Amino acid sequence: AQRFWRVLASSHRVFSRFRTGFLGKVSPVHFFWGSFDLAVTRFSGRTAPKHPGGVPNLPDDVAREAYSHEVSSAGFWPGGGGAPVEDAAFYSYAYPTPDGFAQAKVKPEAAYFHAQLGEFILPYDALRSARDPDAALLEFLQSTYDAAADLAHWDRKALECALGAPGKVRPI
Repeated sequence: AQRFWRVLASSHRVFSRFRTGFLGKVSPVHFFWGSFDLAVTRFSGRTAPKHPGGVPNLPDDVAREAYSHEVSSAGFWPGGGGAPVEDAAFYSYAYPTPDGFAQAKVKPEAAYFHAQLGEFILPYDALRSARDPDAALLEFLQSTYDAAADLAHWDRKALECALGAPGKVRPI
């Protein structure tokens, strides 16, 4: 339990820094009890096509509300439960998935696109062995967001700013 908490705390620190680089609507870093994952989501501000539903353990009405607007979402999942990725991993996906997203070049090198899940995966073990795990995770978050936002033609100039410090007001 303590190891899991440490992973969540360190992930939360990097996710919190990542969200400071976005001026648009962005979720807080939040924990999903049902799937036991920690996530952060950026929104383009544009409505999305109606979600088709069919997500295991997620009622269709909830999926349609959750994905009513375009998103780029990332998080940490501890693994297990017979999922397509058994080991702990970071993930990143976009809804709707823009054309070319699966082929996007993302970082770090250990990150890959998982076709069945429709999202990029960065194995936790690859991050643990990185020279600078925080920098590697931030690189994953930024490069997968860049791919989603560029391919979906988000108004990046209006939505983004330089990374700041969580909890500190930016000077004007």
